[in-house]
Amino acid sequence: MKKPLITSFVSSAVLALCAAHASAQETKVAIGISGWTGFAPLTLAKESGIHKKNGLDVTIRKIPQKDRHLAIASGDIQCAATTVETWIVWNANGVATTQIFQLDKSFGADGMVVKPAIAKISDLKGKTVAASAPGTAPFFTLAWMLKKNGLTTKDVKIVNLEPQAAANAMIAGTADLDAAMTYEPFLSAVRAKPEAGKILATTLDYPMVMDTFGCTPKFLAENPKAAQALADSYFEALEMIKKEPQKSFGIMGADVKQSAEQFEGSQKFLRWQDKAANQRFFTGEHAAFSKEAADLLMELGIIKQMPDMTKLADTRFIK
Repeated sequence: MKKPLITSFVSSAVLALCAAHASAQETKVAIGISGWTGFAPLTLAKESGIHKKNGLDVTIRKIPQKDRHLAIASGDIQCAATTVETWIVWNANGVATTQIFQLDKSFGADGMVVKPAIAKISDLKGKTVAASAPGTAPFFTLAWMLKKNGLTTKDVKIVNLEPQAAANAMIAGTADLDAAMTYEPFLSAVRAKPEAGKILATTLDYPMVMDTFGCTPKFLAENPKAAQALADSYFEALEMIKKEPQKSFGIMGADVKQSAEQFEGSQKFLRWQDKAANQRFFTGEHAAFSKEAADLLMELGIIKQMPDMTKLADTRFIK
C-alpha cells in the first residue's frame, strides 16, 4: 500500500518542480495600451492564458497615448501598442522603439463628431475642436483631415481632451465645443445619440489610422524568443476570436466595461490584421505611409527632424 503513496508523492513533487521551473522561465514584459477596441486581442491573449502558454508573464497597463513614451523611456514598460505615426514621433524625440507586428486598421472606428450646424470639414475654420494632445492619434487624425480639406490646425482652436472625455463632451452638448475627435468604443456612444451631434468623417473617408505593436531595441535584442511569442500570441488571439467569438467578445468587452454584444458592435468598425495581412503591410504600405506621415509631422512642428526610417520596424517576427 505504501508504494503507490510514495509514487504519488514523488509524482506530485516532480510536477510541482516542473511547474515552478516553467514559471521561472516565463519572460516578464509590461505593455502599455489604451482602451481602444483595436488593442483588445492583446488583453484577450493575456486573460485567456495564451501569453502564459507561450512563456510570457505579461502585465498590461492602461496609459494615455500622450504619456506612453514616457513609460517606455523610464523603463516602466518595455512594449506598447499605438498608431504608426506615433512611433515616428517617439523615435524622433529620442525614445527608441521598433514595431514588430501590425494590430489593426480602422474602418470607421476613428472619427470627427460635429454639432448639427457643421456641414463639412472646411466649415470648422475658426471653430473649436476637442482632440488629444499633439503627438497623439486623434490630433494627427484631425491634422490629416484638415489638410485634405485645405485647412491646418492653426485654422481651428484645439481644446485638449482625451477620446472618452471628448465624446462625453459632445453628448453632454458642451456649448463652446463645435467638434471632437474620438474613437471606438466611445464613437459608438455618439452613434447611439444622434441628437448630440453627427459623425462628419471617419477613417472610411480618410483611411489613415493603423496600429502596430512594438518594443524597445534593448528588449528585442535581449529577448528575441519573447518577442516572437508576443507576435505568435496575438495571432493566436485572432484565431480564438474566429473560433469562439462570443466568449472572446465577452472577455475583451469586460475590459472596457462593455457587454459582449456592445463590444461586437464596436469591433465592426476595424479590421484586426492576421499574419498574412501583416506580411503584405510591411512589404510596402508601412514605409509609404510612414514617409507621408513624417512629412506632415514635420509641417506640424511635432517633430524637428526625421528619425532613421529604416529602423522603425523589424519584420522577422511575422515570417
